[in-house]
Amino acid sequence: MARRKAPSAKVDPSAFDQAGATVVDNPVRTEIEDSYLEYAYSVIHSRALPDARDGLKPVHRRILFSMHEQGYRPTHAYVKSSRVVGDCMGKYHPHGDTAIYDAMVRLAQDFSLNAPLVDGHGNFGSPDDGPAASRYTEARMSREAMLLVGELGEDTVDFRPNYDGSLLEPVVLPAAFPNLLVNGTSGIAVGMATNMIPHNLGEVVAAARYLITHPEADLDKLMEFVPGPDLPTGGMLLGLDEVRKAYETGRGVVRMRAKVEIGHLEGSRRQAITVTELPYQVGSEKIIEKITEEVNKSKRLTGIADVKDLTDRENGTRLVIECKVGVNPQALLADLYRLTPMEQSFGINNLVLVDGQPRTLGLKALLEVFLRHRYEVVTRRTRYRKRKREERLHLVEGLLVALLDIDKVIRLIRGSDDAAAAKTGLMTRFKLSEIQATYILDTPLRRLTRYDKIELEEEQARLRGEIEELDKILDDEKVLRRVVSTELGKVAKDLTAERRTALIDGDLKEVLAASKPAGPLEVADDPCQVVLSATGLVARTAAESEEASEGRTRKGRARHDAVTALVHSTARGQVLLVTNRGRAFKTDVLPLPVLPEQSGTVSLSGGMAASELVALEKGERVIGIAPLGDQAAGSPGLALGTRQGVVKVCAPEWPVRSDEFEVITLKEGDEVVGATWLTDGSETLAFVTADASLLRYAASLVRPQGLRGGGMAGINVPADGKVVFFAALRIDDPDHGEPQVVTSTGQSVKVTPFAEYPAKGRATGGVRAHRFLKGETALVLAWIGPRPAGSTRTGSAVELPEPDPRRDGSGHAHPGPDVIGHLVERA
Repeated sequence: MARRKAPSAKVDPSAFDQAGATVVDNPVRTEIEDSYLEYAYSVIHSRALPDARDGLKPVHRRILFSMHEQGYRPTHAYVKSSRVVGDCMGKYHPHGDTAIYDAMVRLAQDFSLNAPLVDGHGNFGSPDDGPAASRYTEARMSREAMLLVGELGEDTVDFRPNYDGSLLEPVVLPAAFPNLLVNGTSGIAVGMATNMIPHNLGEVVAAARYLITHPEADLDKLMEFVPGPDLPTGGMLLGLDEVRKAYETGRGVVRMRAKVEIGHLEGSRRQAITVTELPYQVGSEKIIEKITEEVNKSKRLTGIADVKDLTDRENGTRLVIECKVGVNPQALLADLYRLTPMEQSFGINNLVLVDGQPRTLGLKALLEVFLRHRYEVVTRRTRYRKRKREERLHLVEGLLVALLDIDKVIRLIRGSDDAAAAKTGLMTRFKLSEIQATYILDTPLRRLTRYDKIELEEEQARLRGEIEELDKILDDEKVLRRVVSTELGKVAKDLTAERRTALIDGDLKEVLAASKPAGPLEVADDPCQVVLSATGLVARTAAESEEASEGRTRKGRARHDAVTALVHSTARGQVLLVTNRGRAFKTDVLPLPVLPEQSGTVSLSGGMAASELVALEKGERVIGIAPLGDQAAGSPGLALGTRQGVVKVCAPEWPVRSDEFEVITLKEGDEVVGATWLTDGSETLAFVTADASLLRYAASLVRPQGLRGGGMAGINVPADGKVVFFAALRIDDPDHGEPQVVTSTGQSVKVTPFAEYPAKGRATGGVRAHRFLKGETALVLAWIGPRPAGSTRTGSAVELPEPDPRRDGSGHAHPGPDVIGHLVERA
């Protein structure tokens, strides 16, 4: 084995201090001992820490270089992993095959790297399980790996002898993208460790390109491009203040959190927390193991009925945690984050090798080291390409000289005694160099034709143009920077993937405190109210067991105050959501957002969109709610009115085993425009059509029907007309005031007391409720009820005009609200 010579460069003493080593001043110590100690430390660090230029440790670099040398490129067939390990171990990395294979496996795991450098075929493991043995798996280089090694053949980096001096290996790879930031790394050296977190390739490249054109850019500007890490497993990252600290100093602690979905299980009243994305380097089995321990041993975790791991390759991560009946899933989720690896810290420590010495770098410094490397690589590559083109141009010019006097050249060659004489004659007579003369002698005669002369002249012009372009890169630093930026842009275009990790800004402690939900783990089945807003938001009031934690006071109007319906239920009960397509969904009350205890008007500003609760089709929306259970006792059912004038009272005979069903059979093109729960059947039913006809009659005139019934004629509607409003009203409720009729054409709005309109029989035409002015053709909005409140679609309040006693009068000039509902007061 060739004897290695200790390096002559001195090591920064601070590096030894960081490593935990003590440098003792000893006059007896010889220079040889100093040099050996220096070399030993550099070798140890180089094996454990990544190089800041290509982001690779020696074992990773040697694996990729070995595969590159063997031709295992993305277009090559897969080869046995044991073959790759053997090649690497025998030629470049004389260590155990297990260590090499473990390093190779990590390069192939898409849950470990954002841009895997090995294209693996077979079982390369999971966050919970190890890979299959190397004799069972196959591999080849990925296209990302080709960007790291693709320029090796153009003298872009230095080479050094391998461990036995028989071969050469690269000191560093050319690295066409910032692999260290994109894929992260971890390692342990003497008294120090590195732990770098992965980032999104497109974001990192964008920051690098900006730094090329703005070298003075500060960290805040770079963080506009790289707002935070992007983990291969997705999830959430909390507290970006810590991220900024890590980007500034190279050290920091970030908090990772699993991403979940909360909903109830199909065919069950139980709520479930479904984990769809996990923190980096955390597997489902670790979470299940910790949950089991906390439930059975420490008993700090309660409220869980069952845990199922439904993770597979097709659907990805899917860990289902079933809640017991009556358990608040938000409170349980907070306990899961606190007690299990569903929330975990990642200690960032950007310790890397720069010029062979360990240094801790921030984001800007890491990008600067990479860019310096790219400038050097592109410069050396440009020199290599220029040299090759100059050599080729030299030969082409020699051939052209020979072609000008081809007959003399041939006679000289034929008249020479040997090749050496012919070469000397060509050099002397035609002023050619030895290289040109040798090339002419080696060129077949068939190349020396008139057509080849044209091709050679074209090649000569092309080579001169390329050399000129290469000279610009070498002579002008701005051109060099532009080339590096353009190449980085192409890499980003080819490889950029969407961001996987959601970032939650703010101070970490404040974010963690804000994420703790108010309310106890188990909620008593106390009475509450479920509210539906005119803009489609659903919420509930707090049960008695929740009031202490939810209580706060607010007065006055606010966004989303217009209430469409309000029914009584219990915190652990169910309600029925009714849609315009005539479908009904049973929905648990507990998952609904809780409205704060307050005085003044009810506000649904914290409500949940109904589409988040039930699976609605395109164009389908929730228009009414109905109670279930004891709160529904004594009612004749649900009153429904359709756009074509059909009325139905659906008897409350809901399916026991079905959570979704139809409450009316609709004709082609028809839809439900209003659905109101009847308390005792003494209500008044009211229709308003687009041509401003209003019809009212007693609900007792409509006989209740079963679910499959199609209803009966409710109001006569012209062939080209339609119903714009239907509801069941109480006119004997002094607490809420007298009902008012609100009509709008989009140009004018009119408010009239409902008592001004006489009752008529079912299936008649009604009376006029709004006289149209010039330019008005139809009503776009109508509503009947006590204490009307107008609103925009986004929930902003819209003031309505004062009531007008004229039932068939015209409206007041007003653009009108988008929706109208009740204004509900709470003491």
